[in-house]
Amino acid sequence: MSANYLSLDNDVFLKKIEEADKAMANCSLCAHCCALNRNAGELGFCAAGKDAQVACWQIHRGEEPPLAEKGGAGAIFFSYCSFKCVYCQNFQISQQKKIKHGISPKQLSSIMLKLQMQGAQNIDLVSPTHFLPQIIEAIYLAKQQGLSLPIVYNTNAYESKTALELISGIVDIYMPDFKYFDDSAALKYSGVKNYVSTAKQAIKIMYDQVGGFTVDPEGCACRGLLVRHLVLPEKLAGSFEVLDFLRQEIGVDIGLSIMSQYSPCYQAREIPELNRKVDSGLYNAVVERVEALGFEQCWIQELKSSDIYLPDFQSSRVFDGD
Repeated sequence: MSANYLSLDNDVFLKKIEEADKAMANCSLCAHCCALNRNAGELGFCAAGKDAQVACWQIHRGEEPPLAEKGGAGAIFFSYCSFKCVYCQNFQISQQKKIKHGISPKQLSSIMLKLQMQGAQNIDLVSPTHFLPQIIEAIYLAKQQGLSLPIVYNTNAYESKTALELISGIVDIYMPDFKYFDDSAALKYSGVKNYVSTAKQAIKIMYDQVGGFTVDPEGCACRGLLVRHLVLPEKLAGSFEVLDFLRQEIGVDIGLSIMSQYSPCYQAREIPELNRKVDSGLYNAVVERVEALGFEQCWIQELKSSDIYLPDFQSSRVFDGD
């Protein structure tokens, strides 16, 4: 199965680039819908400007096995974020904004091509939504130069309908993190409003676009929806409700990744209910619910993962291309 964008007509691609630029001029890419003109230098909730900002790019082997086991994911980590999570593991690039490298769509396309040359099995766009116009143009340019890898859209599920319409036909694998099933928790710990309804809508649209999770004969992900869920202490993520929703309203043919890697990073050390790791009893109960609901393709992290998956972007590779 070839990547979606390879069969996308060039005129349609160019129309998407034009429409994406208009969306950024009255920004409606994420569900904040700040309606500010980022092309003119106005900054909204995410604080992202006109140019794409890449914190680092690398062959990343820490993603789920179908995304990384063969050649590794070709991860491109974008700076800034539509969330302000108090426990963010990527806070160095999402909120502190100490690491940022403005690049053009041509330079971004060069990164994609280099990752392909290095043997990546996909292009893994990490926190991409606020730079969607630049990303669409970069994929278009890279396609002209021989890019053929599947596109992974690695996001927090706070997309607007506008963004999902723009990326339709380009993304092969959606990988949203369904973070909460309670709006008050989403507002308190991540600074976003109306998260639950937004995430539900976005995930349904994603599924309608790409369907269930599929892999090729070698076990590499090639298409579909893979939902991630990070279990938080004190049941703050609403894990059981998230799982029930996915089972009842999406289906068991999706990919599902249950993550135990929560660790009290960033500001969480000062918040009593978050200043702890996930209790084994809670995590095991979540895993048991997954098994009972019958999901067909599921990846479960071990509890010790909270000591392993802690990134340090100060030591990661930054853009060094043309």
